[in-house]
Amino acid sequence: MMLSREVRLVRRPEGALRPEDLAIVEREVTDPAEGEVLIRNLLLSVPPAMNPRMIAGETMAGGAIGRIEKSRNPSFLEGDLVSHRFGFREVFISDGKGLALIRPDTDLPLAVYLHALSESSGFIAYGGILHIAQLQEGEQVFVSTAGGSVGSIAAQIAKIKGCYVVGSTGSDEKVRWLKTEAGLDEAFNYKSAPVRGQLKTLMPRGIDVYFDNVGGDHLDGALAQMNVLGRVAISGMISGYNEPGGRTVVRNLSNSIYRRVTLRGFTVADFIHLKDQFESDMTGWLRDGRIKYHETIYDGIAKAPAAIIDLMGGANLGKMLVRLAH
Repeated sequence: MMLSREVRLVRRPEGALRPEDLAIVEREVTDPAEGEVLIRNLLLSVPPAMNPRMIAGETMAGGAIGRIEKSRNPSFLEGDLVSHRFGFREVFISDGKGLALIRPDTDLPLAVYLHALSESSGFIAYGGILHIAQLQEGEQVFVSTAGGSVGSIAAQIAKIKGCYVVGSTGSDEKVRWLKTEAGLDEAFNYKSAPVRGQLKTLMPRGIDVYFDNVGGDHLDGALAQMNVLGRVAISGMISGYNEPGGRTVVRNLSNSIYRRVTLRGFTVADFIHLKDQFESDMTGWLRDGRIKYHETIYDGIAKAPAAIIDLMGGANLGKMLVRLAH
């Protein structure tokens, strides 16, 4: 028997998440029974979409990569690496359901399997921009929160496809990274001036495709600048995550009528048939440096609450991770 620490939601926040809303608790973990495995987590993913799914009294959910330390399940060997969505805990017992074996590419760091090569970041970006938005070469593309793990991938895929790409982000440091490292044509700090005005200046030819992670003023500004038959792929609406019911305010929706704009929300289930193609394409792009990424890493389970809160406040550049072990 051993002790494992995990992060739990003490109470459902009203507005922004605060330190007192989270707690680190210890629980006993027994040896695995027949058909079970014991997993020690190595890396935890901190996704923006965790906020609307939080349930008071439960362990915070999220993607993770762990190593099988003990196995009594013939499908898993001790030492195997697995990905899962059982979240913010150091050690836990599993019956094998919800675990996916990882056979990492030796040329790539393990952490990319929680962002660029993960279902919840890279695949969302890939399927959203190519399948849902039906991106065409040479189009005018706007990506919100382009400094994050989803937006940065979507924006760079659009550049690979020969498009003019503008991204929004929350700091001047992220603006520099997007332009100098990620290779976007333009980027802007949405905190420095209204989104609509910045889009009008930076995208004089209008917007053919908007990859939306924010809703609110970003969606409003994009709708005002959309071209006829433009497409909006809605991946998330961060602006509403701290509001009751996840509400976000949009005032320019009528523009979608006159410009015949398509707005479509989506999940990975909409393009699961592209998974093998995604893994092949993304592995190649990462190997040859066509996809750049940045990671913000907090070390230790004790830092996990701060990582969650800081992500919600936009303190991360790229993917926010918590590293538990090497």
